[in-house]
Amino acid sequence: MIENIINFLGNNIDAVYIIILSIFLGIEVISKVPSILHTPLMSGANAIHGVVIIGAIIVIGLADSNDYLSLILGFLAVVFGTLNVVGGFVVTDRMLEMFKKKK
Repeated sequence: MIENIINFLGNNIDAVYIIILSIFLGIEVISKVPSILHTPLMSGANAIHGVVIIGAIIVIGLADSNDYLSLILGFLAVVFGTLNVVGGFVVTDRMLEMFKKKK
C-alpha cells in the first residue's frame, strides 16, 4: 500500500509540485482580498464549481460497475458540488437583494 503511494508520487511528481504551488498561491491571493469583497468572490467561486459536477459525472460514467470506491466518490462529488453551486447562487441572490430599493 505505502509502496503504491510512493510509486504514484514518484511518477506524478510534476503534478504534486503544481498542487503544492497552487495551494500557496491560493492562500496568498485570498489573504489579499479585502473583507468587503470576500463574500461576492466566494459566492462566484462556489457557482463555478459546476466543473466539479461535470468531472464527477465523467468519473461515474467511466467507472467500472464493480469499482464501488469510484462510484461512491463520484456520487459524493456530484452531491457536494451541487450543494456548493446552489449555495453560491443563494448567497449571490441574497447579496443582490440588499442593493434593491425597498418599496
